[in-house]
Amino acid sequence: MSTTGNPRGDQRSTLAWITRPVTVVAVVAVVVLGVAVGVTAKLNTKKPATIHKTTRCHAQRTFVPAFFYASGIWQQAANTKPVPSYMILDISGTGAGSGPVAHFQSIVKQERAAGVTILGYSSTGYGLRPAAQVEADVQHYKSWYGVTNIFLDEVRGISSQLRYYRRLAHYIYGANPGSSIWINPGNYPDPSYMSVSNVVMAFEGPYSAYHNVIVPSWAFGYNPDRFANTVYATRGSQVAKALSLSRSRNAGYVYVTDGTGGNPYSGLPSYWSTEDSEITQGCPNSAP
Repeated sequence: MSTTGNPRGDQRSTLAWITRPVTVVAVVAVVVLGVAVGVTAKLNTKKPATIHKTTRCHAQRTFVPAFFYASGIWQQAANTKPVPSYMILDISGTGAGSGPVAHFQSIVKQERAAGVTILGYSSTGYGLRPAAQVEADVQHYKSWYGVTNIFLDEVRGISSQLRYYRRLAHYIYGANPGSSIWINPGNYPDPSYMSVSNVVMAFEGPYSAYHNVIVPSWAFGYNPDRFANTVYATRGSQVAKALSLSRSRNAGYVYVTDGTGGNPYSGLPSYWSTEDSEITQGCPNSAP
């Protein structure tokens, strides 16, 4: 994910653009539209649910790319009812940084007390960052912040790099049994990546591009909670349509914001409370 949401204020390239803010303990086979793909034992090992492409009404949850520093914004999220299911914590723009930050240690405790699950951000550099550096992030998020769920950013999602992400998944699940792994290719990856993640960021981009997304047929074979969509540069009048599109695209996690620029995640959207309510209330009356 693109961000400048850290104390240093430096800019980073946008999610995959989160193109920005795994081999598994056991592998079982699941069938997705007649093609066998490996799914880690840490994921849901059930056969992909049969979900028709036109299904529009399913449970959704909010999450927040929390690429901001200010305590007040974190508190605003914690005060939301219901609170976001996940918030992505990015310390340095790359990962956990070089040492614990007391400010964020306090923030993590606050959000957890409110019922939020924290994801520790770690860039994979499109598969080029040394795996040992990502593994160090995993260790530091756990030891410094007690965070065991990981968000892997800047993922290309191509089959030739699957081995690298299998290694990371194996390490993360071994170090943190029962943890959740999110990956962010910013679009639909090779289906094999479903075996190395719990949630795939299947879209990250502006609202103007969201209309043009083509969802591969295999994606409708999975439960919605395996996919997340992030839509920025979205006006308030466009939110209902964006949420309607996200449901039709089988996305279980959604974040829509009016943020723009180098870091569209520098704060919560101006319509945050309304968005949170519309996403979590089930199947609101939204634009067709």
